[in-house]
Amino acid sequence: MAEAAYKIEQLLPHSAKPSPRRFGSATAAELMDEVLPPIRYIVPMIFAEGLTLFGGKPKLGKSWFLLGTAIAVAMGGVALGNIEVEQGDVLYLALEDNKRRLQKRLSQLLPTGKKPERLHYDLECRRLDDGGLEDIRDWIESRPDPRLVIVDVLNKVRPAMKGNEGIYDYDVRSLAGLQALAAEFGIAIVVVHHTRKAEAEDPFDCLSGSTGLTGTADTTLVLARNSQGTTLYGRGRDIEEVERALTFDKTTGQWTMLGAAADVRRSDERKIILDVLRDASEPMSPKEIMIAATLDNRNALDLMLYKMSKAGEIEKPKRGFYQLPGAHTAGKVGKMERSWDRYGEGDHE
Repeated sequence: MAEAAYKIEQLLPHSAKPSPRRFGSATAAELMDEVLPPIRYIVPMIFAEGLTLFGGKPKLGKSWFLLGTAIAVAMGGVALGNIEVEQGDVLYLALEDNKRRLQKRLSQLLPTGKKPERLHYDLECRRLDDGGLEDIRDWIESRPDPRLVIVDVLNKVRPAMKGNEGIYDYDVRSLAGLQALAAEFGIAIVVVHHTRKAEAEDPFDCLSGSTGLTGTADTTLVLARNSQGTTLYGRGRDIEEVERALTFDKTTGQWTMLGAAADVRRSDERKIILDVLRDASEPMSPKEIMIAATLDNRNALDLMLYKMSKAGEIEKPKRGFYQLPGAHTAGKVGKMERSWDRYGEGDHE
């Protein structure tokens, strides 16, 4: 019996063994001497070559953000209000739109009537494992200078889940082909994905699915809004961590990058503090300012007041009280000063 089984096995075709790979042929010293091209940004600070997963809650304006960016790259010029970009060919797969809606948005974003000839669009795309990936490759190979492909949204093109497939493996398989395609051609491919309803301390934890998605993407961006405004968070293998404040103009449909979120928020807080002191009839303590300005971090407020005082934006007529320069005489502090000092409500320099 064993002999018969052996003879049958001998008759079966055997695949050739792969050639052995010998490690150690490349050294770190050689790598350090090699001249490699820098990473290419399609939109500086935002979209680099490779695969970007772009997340955010529905109806937050992700499509406006991406369509405006696509127009900027296709025509050359400025993206997000102030970021200069080089011109190139763009493919925008608007898989949740129709012609009428897309036309209306294009007209709103381009009120002068200019037409972006190098922006190609489609409202349908086959699933990635059923010809979709090959279709995107064909477009890339057909263009003289492909730079950006936008897939809006992932759920419309991702493969069907296999019966015994885990969520992590499924998420990796959903993006692996696009990631390899972006690397092969040195372009940016941006895939839109939704976030969960549940909030999280880390905005990247809000993305639906497993870490297989963020682990496969070269860069992950999340657009999020809270009481302080809208922020674009970015994290990736080859880019510095991004946290940028933005504003959206509903009339024009344009997103504008305001700058580093921390600087913008700090500037906003300064304005609020100045407005509160401008409306005050007498110098105010930090506690009064915090209540009037609806701020919730006393330590941050103390630091802000200290910096504003050093910069000459505000002054301290008495210890623990603030006012606009020359706004009140020192004698006006009076009873309020003594009351707050009794409870230790002075500043904490």
